[in-house]
Amino acid sequence: INQHKKQSFYDYINTHRIEEAKNLLRKSEKEKTIQEIMYECGYSSKSSFNTAFKRMTGKTPTDYRKAYQKPPLS
Repeated sequence: INQHKKQSFYDYINTHRIEEAKNLLRKSEKEKTIQEIMYECGYSSKSSFNTAFKRMTGKTPTDYRKAYQKPPLS
């Protein structure tokens, strides 16, 4: 992984976990809490999830979710 992907095993796994979290945050809107999504993606620590998420996306999970929320229908 280090040679082919140019990243550590830890970063490789976290990339996939954060991509799944991003998908769930876009799809689930308010159906699932961020904590539920965090656990579903394999994180047991909110701080490590938030740190990894912000490092890879530039946003917190909350900010990311807000950016993808659909405006209410009138």
